[in-house]
Amino acid sequence: MPELLRYSLQALNYAVFMLLVWYFSVAPPYTHLSPDQAVITVAFAHAGERREACRELSAEELARLPPNMRAPMDCPRERSPVSVDLLVDGERVIDEVHTAPGLYNDLGVDIYRSAKVSAGEHRLVVHMNDNARVEGPTHVHEETVVLEPAQHLVINFNSDTREFFIK
Repeated sequence: MPELLRYSLQALNYAVFMLLVWYFSVAPPYTHLSPDQAVITVAFAHAGERREACRELSAEELARLPPNMRAPMDCPRERSPVSVDLLVDGERVIDEVHTAPGLYNDLGVDIYRSAKVSAGEHRLVVHMNDNARVEGPTHVHEETVVLEPAQHLVINFNSDTREFFIK
């Protein structure tokens, strides 16, 4: 094959490839949100309560243990699953249960979920249960917010103060 033909076919291939890249960089148009929508995100890291309460070992149980293992308290490592519910104007938009990761299910969970909602005033209710020994939510936060179009509202949980906050 002559060199001139080979180089011109190679240039044509590059041109077609570059045209495809250019076309898909500007078209088709993509919109993340419609003009009247906003986003609510629940995002936090939290370790659930221990699945079982610590208990004090009796003298007989301590005597059966090797000397280097004789701790007076027995505290299982496994953590409770963390369930999160988000209700927007009474409608459940997020409903998830996260089990603790780790070899012994003893680590904290990372929660990040988003929901698109219409802009305007909304009543938000967040329920979280982080204790398998308690029926129902252990933490509740209720707030009325006004969302602007394209606003991104983040609901976070502070594990130190054990409270939700919205930013």
